[in-house]
Amino acid sequence: MRPVTGSPYVTQFDTPKQSLSGLSAEANAALLSASADVVLVIDGEGVVQDVSTSHGALPVAGGQHSWIGKRWEDTVTVESRPKVARLLRDASGEVRPVWRQVNVAASSGADVPLSFCAIHVGPKGRTVALGRDLRALSELQQQLVDAQQTMERDYLRLRHLESRYRILFDLTSEGVLVLDGRSLKIIEANPAAAHALGEGVRKLLGKPLTECLDVGARSSVSKLLDTVRASGKPDQTSARLAAPHHSRLTLSVSVMHEESGELFLVRVASDAQTPPASSGSTQAETVLRVLEQAPDAFVVTDNDGEILATNRAFTEMIQLGRAEQVLGQSLDRWLGRAGVDLNVLLANLRQRGTVRLFATTLRNENGATIPVEISAVSVPHGDLSGLGFTIRDIGRRLGSDVRHDVPRSVEQLAELVGRVPMRDIVGDTTELIEKLCIEAALQLTQDNRATAAEILGLSRQSLYVKLRQYKLGNLGE
Repeated sequence: MRPVTGSPYVTQFDTPKQSLSGLSAEANAALLSASADVVLVIDGEGVVQDVSTSHGALPVAGGQHSWIGKRWEDTVTVESRPKVARLLRDASGEVRPVWRQVNVAASSGADVPLSFCAIHVGPKGRTVALGRDLRALSELQQQLVDAQQTMERDYLRLRHLESRYRILFDLTSEGVLVLDGRSLKIIEANPAAAHALGEGVRKLLGKPLTECLDVGARSSVSKLLDTVRASGKPDQTSARLAAPHHSRLTLSVSVMHEESGELFLVRVASDAQTPPASSGSTQAETVLRVLEQAPDAFVVTDNDGEILATNRAFTEMIQLGRAEQVLGQSLDRWLGRAGVDLNVLLANLRQRGTVRLFATTLRNENGATIPVEISAVSVPHGDLSGLGFTIRDIGRRLGSDVRHDVPRSVEQLAELVGRVPMRDIVGDTTELIEKLCIEAALQLTQDNRATAAEILGLSRQSLYVKLRQYKLGNLGE
C-alpha cells in the first residue's frame, strides 16, 4: 500500500488488479460494509441508490433507508451541502479523496456527525461514499471542552481565593506562622510574625522555629508540638526568643491536615500584647487539662449520643490514634451491646438526670471488649445542652467478676434492668420471687400455713423450711 502524505487522504493499494481481481458483487458489498460505519452508493446525478450500515440503524430523521431515491445533498444539514457537492466533484476528477465531516439531522437531539470519503467506481459516474460515525469522538471532545472550562473556572476561583487569603494574611495584626509538620520549618510567615520574632519574612522562610527561640525553650516547644500532633487539640506555651532579643512570646499551636501531610498553624504574640487571662478562664483551662490527662475516659456528647469531645484515655481504650476520628460518631459504636446500652443510658438520663456505675463492656477497633463502668450526667443548658460520660476500666480489679446484691424489692429489681443481663437477673432474683409468693399466700390465707402450703403447691414441711430460710412468720429467729 502506497502511503500518501497528509492524514486526511486515503492511501492506495500497490497492485489492486492482482490482489482484488475476481471478487464478486457480494464480496465487494461485504468489504464495503465492514470497512465503514455507513456506505452510500450514489449514481451520476448524485442520487442515493443504496445504503448500508455496520452498527444497525442510525438515529437520523426517518432512518437511513429513507435516503434512497433522494439527492445526497438533501439528506444532510444546510451547512454541510457544500461539502457533499465538493466530495462528489472531487470523486469524479483526478483529485485524491479526502475525508470531510458532514452533519445529518437526528430524529431527536443534536445532529449526527459523520465523516465521508467519496470514491468514483464503475461507469455512469457511480460513486461510493464511505462514512464514519463521529458521535463517540464528538462526545469525547465535548467532555474535554467541558473539563477544560471547569478547570479554568476552578483555577480562576482558586487564584481569587489565594489573593484574598494573601491580603488578609499580610495585613492582619496577629503574627501567624505555618510550619511543616515533619521538619518544623517555617514555610509561611506574615509581617506581624516576622516583627515579633525580630527577623525579616524572607529570612524566616525555611528556618526551623526552634532556631528562633532560646536554647532553654526549645525542648518545651518541641514537646508542645508533639502533644498537639498526638491529641489534635490546640494548645499554647510561653517561650523566650534567642539572643539578642530575649523577649518572651506566647505561641498558640493548632494542627491542620492536608493530603501532603500535617501543618502547624502557630499564632505568635508578645507577652506585652497578650492580655492577662481572667481567673475564670484560667480555672476553665485547668479543668480541661485535668480532664485531658485523667486516667478514666471522659466523653461529651449531644443529647442523641453523638460525640462532641473526648480525652486521651478514651481514644486509648478504643485503640484509635486521634480524637478527631471519633468526633461526630455515635457512642453506641463502641458500647458492648450495640443499640441497647446507649438507649438505656439515654432513657435514664432523660428521666433522672444521672446514671451511676452502669456495668457494660467497651469494644475497641480490633473487636476486643473490656468490662467498664459508666457514670453519666445530663447538663441541660438551652442550645448548649449535652451529656457527659465517665468510663472506667474495671477489668484489672481484684476479683473482676462484678456481683450484684440480690434485690429485695420490685423497685431494686427494676433498677437492674439495662445494667445486668436478663439471665443474671433471673438467677439472682429467684429467692426474691419465692419470698414474694410466700408472703402473698400467707396474707391471702390470713397466716393459715396449711392452706398457704396447699395454694403454693408445697408440702407443709417444705413451707416451714422456706419460712425459716426467709425469716417469715417469726420462724427465722
